[in-house]
This record gives sequence, structure tokens and C-alpha cells, in this order.
Amino acid sequence: MKIRDIIGALELFAPLSLQDGFDNAGLQIGLTEDAEASGALLCLDVTEDVLDEAKRKGLNLVVSHHPLLFHPLKRIAGDDEVQRCVIKAIQSGITVYSAHTNLDNAPEGVNRRIADLLGLVDCRPLEPKHLPAPWEQAGAGLVGTLPQEMDADAFMAMVKERFSVGCVRHNQWTGKAVQRVALCGGAGAFLIPRAVEAGADVFLTGEIGYHRFFGYDHQLLLMEIGHYESEQFTIDLLHDIIAKACPDLPVVHTSVVTNPIRYI
Repeated sequence: MKIRDIIGALELFAPLSLQDGFDNAGLQIGLTEDAEASGALLCLDVTEDVLDEAKRKGLNLVVSHHPLLFHPLKRIAGDDEVQRCVIKAIQSGITVYSAHTNLDNAPEGVNRRIADLLGLVDCRPLEPKHLPAPWEQAGAGLVGTLPQEMDADAFMAMVKERFSVGCVRHNQWTGKAVQRVALCGGAGAFLIPRAVEAGADVFLTGEIGYHRFFGYDHQLLLMEIGHYESEQFTIDLLHDIIAKACPDLPVVHTSVVTNPIRYI
């Protein structure tokens, strides 16, 4: 199995044309034209520990959600972790590929995986890309409906349980029950106005930020569960895409918790 074939499967599911303009999804490091894949290690973030794990397990492809190379590098001298990761990947012969906002925006991508976890039906993107078939359902965020109305406290408790989070930050919403749910994995606060327009009772995302919590108490419940926590199931999604296209390829979830945030 060639590395290019694995990348082809990922881009068939989530073409790079779906990524947002600020992004740098796609091939990060590696020469893939003729390289044989020994296996893929899946992660949210590329770190030195992740690359060490890939080398130790004999896997020459790392597939991440967040791009390793997001900001331009002016030199590669090992001054920070990104530079050290570049050096380590090249020295170890490891290809690095990232599926980021293209995977977020794909119709069956990250946000749909979150919606399925919550049991939402009748889903559509919050901010459509307005593309022709088969990509007419591509776009940022997602809004759907719970099969039955839930008490707000019960809904927040369900989110805590299904995402295995210790806490949920939320605003002082004056409503009591939720049924129409808007969401976005990662840093989705930019979609709060879209959630209001869609008539959502709740907007769930990974990051909101202090000031964005103001002003919506009478409109919708805002819920922030953590960037890493909101996207943790992206690794399962990547696994499903690759395993379906390459059933004989070893595909491994990283054992490294790359979340840089700790709670006490």
C-alpha cells in the first residue's frame, strides 16, 4: 500500500478544496509518490512524543487533525517543538499528513461525528459552502434536532458523560429545555450568530472565550467543553476512513494524550 493511496482515500472523503482559507491542511512532510506505508499512527496533534511512538512502532505515516505546519517557518533549527518535529520526522522517514478544516467541513466529517454521538437528526451545516453535488451539505458547524426535548441540565449532564469531560462552562441561559442543537468542534465561537439565526436552543463547541459569553442569556445556551475534548473522536473518524479504504494496513491510535491543558 502506497502512502499516496492512503492520502487519496482521505482526500476523497474530505477534499482539500473544502478547507478554510486560513488553513494548511494536507501533506506536511514527506515524499509520497513511491513510498510504501508500513502503517498509520493517528492523532489530534503532532508532537515529538507522537513521532517517537510512530518510530518505535514501525509506522511511517502520521495522520493528524491539527496541522503541524500552520504558521510559516523562517528556519528549522530546533528552536521550538514544531521545528524539532520537522527534523525528527525527516530523520525518521515519517510522512506527516493533516486533515483539518476540510475534515470539519466535510458532510460526514468531524461535526457529523459529534452530532451522531448526541443522537441528532435532520442535520445541516450552520454555514454552508454552497457547493454542487455531492458536496451541497459541506460547511462549517452543524445544526440538528434531538428526537425528544430535554431539560437543559439533563442535556449538559449527557454531554459531560458522552465526552468524558469533568466540567462544562456555560452561560446563564434563561431557558429551561433544549431540542434544536447547534455545534462545532474545536474553536467554533464564530458560529454563535449562525446558531441564533438557525433557531438553536443550545450551541456546543470546544472554545468560546470570555467576552463571547456575554449577550446571549435570553437567546440560547452556550456550552464550552474544551477544544481537545470536542474533537477527540476525530481519531475514530480518521480510523474509519483509512480502514475502509486500506483494510490490511495497520492503523493505530496514538497512546499520547496531546491535550496541552490540564485540570485539577
